[in-house]
Amino acid sequence: MAPFRRLRSGLTWLVTFVYQNVMANLAVAGLVVLRPRLKIRSGIVQVPLDLKTDAGITMLAHSITLIPGTMTVDVAGDRSYLLVHVLAMDDPAATVDEIKRTLERPIRGLLE
Repeated sequence: MAPFRRLRSGLTWLVTFVYQNVMANLAVAGLVVLRPRLKIRSGIVQVPLDLKTDAGITMLAHSITLIPGTMTVDVAGDRSYLLVHVLAMDDPAATVDEIKRTLERPIRGLLE
């Protein structure tokens, strides 16, 4: 893969990761601190993986866990999916799509 493409993917991941961290911190603070009586609908989603390398899967799992309100719970034995706990989730399909689009895709461009 061309070095320029890897650099672009790395920068995309970094900007997205920082943005999502800031927004997730505000959202979690709003849910937990400002509206403590709000019913929170948490859940676990299965995120199918397109990543093939250990480095890519590890980077995605840690990126998810470092974003407040989400945590990687497990990796399938055959590495075909991640189980991710989400603190506030309205639409599981949209959550999976967002993880794949904003985190997995740039990591694929960077590491694979």
